Amino acid sequence: MKLVYFAWVRERIGRAEEELVPPQGVATVADLVAWLRGRGEEYAYAFEDPGVVRAAIDRTHAKPDAMIAGAGEIAFFPPMTGG
Repeated sequence: MKLVYFAWVRERIGRAEEELVPPQGVATVADLVAWLRGRGEEYAYAFEDPGVVRAAIDRTHAKPDAMIAGAGEIAFFPPMTGG
C-alpha cells in the first residue's frame, strides 16, 4: 500500500510517501501507526502522540479503529485548523 505523509509528519519522517506491505496482524489504522513507530527514530518522532496525527484511507478521513485491508493509499497529516 502507498503511505503518504503531509506537513510536519512528512518533515519528521523525511519523505513524502513510500510503498510498504505491513505485516500480518496489522489490521487497523492504529495497528499501522504502532507498527510504523517501531520502524525507526523518525517514525517514532512523527507518531510520538498517535492521538494527534490524523489519517485518511483512499482520501476519506478514517478513525484509528478503521480497517486498512484493501486500502490503496493511507495518508497521515496533523490536525487542520482554519477559519
